[in-house]
Amino acid sequence: MNILFKPIITEKASKISERLNQYTFLVDKRSNKIQIKKAVENMYDVKVDNVSTLNYGSERKKRYTKNGVQNGKSNSIKKAIVKLSEGDKIDFYDNL
Repeated sequence: MNILFKPIITEKASKISERLNQYTFLVDKRSNKIQIKKAVENMYDVKVDNVSTLNYGSERKKRYTKNGVQNGKSNSIKKAIVKLSEGDKIDFYDNL
């Protein structure tokens, strides 16, 4: 089971990583904090102090077309905010 899908690189996430040494990842919905911590430590060779998770439910969406109303929804996701110990850093741009 692949736990870490991708890092979230936005303006807000970049500010948090620079100031507070916290990094945001999109993770599997079935994973828990212990599995996320082990996956980050193994993949990036860093020491994780704390893991916070956020579950986002799916959003209901409507589209009005000439054939009528089409209902749908977006996917539900889970984010993990990982706080690293002092001195550790993850550089997402070194592989580019």
